[in-house]
Amino acid sequence: MVDQLGRFAWYELLTTNMSAAAAFYGKVIGWAVEDASTPEFAYTLLTAGDAPAVGLMHLPEEGLRLGARPRWVGYIAVDDVDAKAVQIRRRGGAILVTPTASNIGRISVVADPQGATFALVSGLTYGQRQSSGLDEPGRVGWHELLAEDRNKIFPFYGELLGWQKAHAETGPADLYELFSAAGQTIGGMLTKLPSVSQPCWLYYFNVDDIGAAAKRVDAGGGRVLQGPIELPDGCWILRCADPQGALFALQGAWDQKGTERPSASELNWSARWGDVASQGKLILRKTKR
Repeated sequence: MVDQLGRFAWYELLTTNMSAAAAFYGKVIGWAVEDASTPEFAYTLLTAGDAPAVGLMHLPEEGLRLGARPRWVGYIAVDDVDAKAVQIRRRGGAILVTPTASNIGRISVVADPQGATFALVSGLTYGQRQSSGLDEPGRVGWHELLAEDRNKIFPFYGELLGWQKAHAETGPADLYELFSAAGQTIGGMLTKLPSVSQPCWLYYFNVDDIGAAAKRVDAGGGRVLQGPIELPDGCWILRCADPQGALFALQGAWDQKGTERPSASELNWSARWGDVASQGKLILRKTKR
């Protein structure tokens, strides 16, 4: 097993309808559903193959009262959640859920200094069997931060988690910053448009056929908000919302034949999906991200 410290190691969906969400993602991504509830706490596992991939739980009532909406949360593995929470507060971040024992390990839900939320975990119960590969079906293959200012926020993650910039052939240079954890490129950061009210993380789930997945999203009551879009590395992406409104993304090949495809050397976009918006131009040489 690869060293998970400093890497995203688990993902949870906080939703207003667990059974409906489990059925939707089961059909769209191909996950199997496994009840992991206790008498005190309702929890659902969605599995890829024989391994847990993500968890589902109810959006807490307190969050609903404060206006929170269904969302995906990524957990980053650390050796000491309490110590990292102290560092986050000292570096201008916020602690939304203080370090506490949970069904998946010791956790803390936090926000970076610009307001994007994520979580920390140590002693992880689920997800340990994940491999180092980012292309396995049913797994998260990419992590994307829409930041208030990605140049200013990168040092926060670098100092806290040891992330490094993973330079690629991109232009303009200030548009999209790839980052690596433990030597592996796992995502990118970009500066959001001023019209976007809140910075956020977006997670890309791997599927075998992006065209077929788009049809399953529509058939299941979700919405395709942007795409399919072909990236310069030959991968196709969709940005979507599930029936309860949580934003997510899909990536994979596209098997449909006879369809005109955009150039792989230059990608332009100007789009809004839910509360997320982006625009600009990305120029890449063909490279496997």
